[in-house]
Amino acid sequence: MDPATPAVPEASHETSPEDLILAVERMVRYVRQSAVTGGLSMAASAVLGRLGREGPCRLTDLARAEGATQPNMTQLVTRLERADLVRRTADRSDGRGVLVEVTDTGLEISRQRRAERAHALDQLIAELSEPEQQAVRVALPALARAIQDRQDRS
Repeated sequence: MDPATPAVPEASHETSPEDLILAVERMVRYVRQSAVTGGLSMAASAVLGRLGREGPCRLTDLARAEGATQPNMTQLVTRLERADLVRRTADRSDGRGVLVEVTDTGLEISRQRRAERAHALDQLIAELSEPEQQAVRVALPALARAIQDRQDRS
């Protein structure tokens, strides 16, 4: 264990929110680091994933959605474009606008990375007791629904 990372206590009904967030951060970091296909940064992987899920997007909207500045997103998209993972196309609804879309190669890299992350999470879950496995398989989708509900309301 990394000495800078505090130990995460075993789950109980008295686990504090701080303990839960430490556990979530460790899990997310572990699962994200397990995706190595394409040698992409977390930001590049997130952009490919978003474009694959949501379809073509204006650069400004992509930067806003990913919490990046427009110059940083422009640089990232340029790198992804050079690697044939995304392409820029004309926005048919606005002739002056440009959309960024994922290529077939980008979709395949994104799919492989998602499979790597899913495998890493599955391996972690397999190390748990059966009741813990069931709890995780109920809790994680429930949290995802709560997040989606919040986003739908805003």
